[in-house]
Amino acid sequence: MLTTILSDALSRPIEVFERIIDELTLEELHWAPEGADNTVTWLAWHTGREMDLQFAALQGAEDVWKRDGWVARFGLNLPEDSMGYGHTPAEVSAVEVTDKSLLVGYLRAVSEDARSYIASLEESALDEIVDRNWDPPVARATRIVSIIDDASQHAGQADYVAGMIKNLR
Repeated sequence: MLTTILSDALSRPIEVFERIIDELTLEELHWAPEGADNTVTWLAWHTGREMDLQFAALQGAEDVWKRDGWVARFGLNLPEDSMGYGHTPAEVSAVEVTDKSLLVGYLRAVSEDARSYIASLEESALDEIVDRNWDPPVARATRIVSIIDDASQHAGQADYVAGMIKNLR
């Protein structure tokens, strides 16, 4: 039951990004409010990357970004292992796309991979400690909730920026 809830919760920020990306033009997706750096494009890409890297680590597998060729499809002028954490304004602006379906496709691929992983777990696996670098150590379920929380926060940020854009139209 808990894996079903986690999987559902994971899909929600992706749905928010899909709606926002559908509603905005490419130009709007690359716009950032004055005094801010993060565009909707960057927020969507970064959300995919943070989910991808963390779920890959939980699975002991290669991230979808590299494994499925997304790094080449995006063709960003960034190191291939870049995920957005600590990006400078120049690095944020380097995250641009010419096709909205690229962002949606990557988010969906990461989400499907993560949801498949969650579905494969026995409920008892959720209590397993996956990171002893924290006090208290982090259990698998706690890490998954953390990933979902981060994705939800970024989806909310993107929705806020999208609302600003719509008010400027």
